[in-house]
Amino acid sequence: MPNDVNFEEIKQKFKNAGLDEKIEIYTTTQGLSVEQFKELLRMFPIQHLDKLERAMS
Repeated sequence: MPNDVNFEEIKQKFKNAGLDEKIEIYTTTQGLSVEQFKELLRMFPIQHLDKLERAMS
C-alpha cells in the first residue's frame, strides 16, 4: 500500500523535525486520514500547541 509507506515516511520526517518544520508538515500535508493526523499530533510537543493552532487559523 503506497499510502501507508508514504505516511510512514511523513511520520519519520515529522518525528525528526524541529518545531517549525513539524508545523509546516502538519499544516501542509494533504490526503491523510483523521487517525493519521491524530498520530502526528501525539508526537507534537504539547507545550507548543498554541503555536500550531495559530498556524492553522
